[in-house]
Amino acid sequence: MVSIPRKIARLVAFALIVSSILLVGVNTGGWNLRAGTKSRVSGDRRLVFSHKSSKSPQQIVEENYKTLQEILKKPIHEPKTGNLVRPPSDPNRYDRANATMLVLVRNRELGPVVRTIKQIEAKFNQKFHYPYVFLNEEPFTERFKETIQKHVSGEAFFESIDKAIWEQPKSINLRKQADAMQQLETENVGYAKLVSYHNMCRYYSVNFYNHPRLQQFRYYWRFEPGTDYYCDLDYDVFKFMQMNEKTYGFVIALYDVEQSVKTLWPRTLEFLAQHPDYLHPNGAYDFLLENLQNPHKTLTANGYSTCHFWSNFEIADMDFYRSKPYSDWVNFLDSTGGFYYERWGDAPVHSVGVSLFEDRDKIHWFRDIGYKHQPYTLCSNRPSCAGCKKADFTYKHLRDQNCLTNWWNYEMSEDQKNIY
Repeated sequence: MVSIPRKIARLVAFALIVSSILLVGVNTGGWNLRAGTKSRVSGDRRLVFSHKSSKSPQQIVEENYKTLQEILKKPIHEPKTGNLVRPPSDPNRYDRANATMLVLVRNRELGPVVRTIKQIEAKFNQKFHYPYVFLNEEPFTERFKETIQKHVSGEAFFESIDKAIWEQPKSINLRKQADAMQQLETENVGYAKLVSYHNMCRYYSVNFYNHPRLQQFRYYWRFEPGTDYYCDLDYDVFKFMQMNEKTYGFVIALYDVEQSVKTLWPRTLEFLAQHPDYLHPNGAYDFLLENLQNPHKTLTANGYSTCHFWSNFEIADMDFYRSKPYSDWVNFLDSTGGFYYERWGDAPVHSVGVSLFEDRDKIHWFRDIGYKHQPYTLCSNRPSCAGCKKADFTYKHLRDQNCLTNWWNYEMSEDQKNIY
């Protein structure tokens, strides 16, 4: 029986071969990456990180954090698009976008989820009355449903997840899984042995957008129980996404635990070698491949920086997940068992997917949405924000986890930087 480390070594070797193939394809134009696109593309786009620095990782950490502070301290208001849709005089008669609020929550989390809903309603939804979809792998109690109904302004849907979809596939090798989980726990990877957490990561990566209830919607705003929102939103964020052709919106971007995604990138390269035409010519490659701030993470994750959009908040277009490139890719990932033999999270999966298969100009940083999920906060210098410290992000010892500056430096156009 081949050991896990030897298998990883083989994957790494394969990844290097595939990377070379991808570079040849991109640089020769053999895959026609730029044909028929109006995206900003300067020269050949390479699936490799080409930026260099003579500074140490610690110096880059400090420099990037200083840049983040400067960004967050700059006074902002709302997106300057000229087409923001304001709250209607009568929300009950408002022509809403095809969108919903979304949360995966258990009955025992009623208190924290109500606390967060109260904030979302006060800051945004009482002005627009968007519906809510509540997902649970178990049936919701009557107490849960009755309590929620008292606090939401829109229609509430309480949905169970099919156990056949939620639970891990029967194809998972239980001995291999147990050994892998033990190794992850030894490396202090959180939730390593919690199968329900692996189920959640897989479900949010591969299946949620095809839930029968969610199939009626295009956009969703995902929130988590116990999170905090600090800023008033006086425009319809869903119509902002729709009218400005945005696919994915985020607030916080971080590095991941590198041991949890060791083979995510090699497996992705394996897939791309078979489907090079799925790569978007204006993808956010540098965000995925940066290796200056935390080079040890990129090394352990076999070429992936581990930078990802923190998906406990996200506003996105589910039609992207339903598209053939993303669907084929995540189904391939699922077939490898990586959600259980490692701890691939939905955050890196969403982030890698949208960065490879979508135009980076369609990814929006919602700097005007003040947000906190312990231990990280996004608090911009905006008049309508209250309850958070301006330019706050995290504790000093976690500042090296900041990927927001990478997004700003490598992926945002000047138009995007100046949208607020």
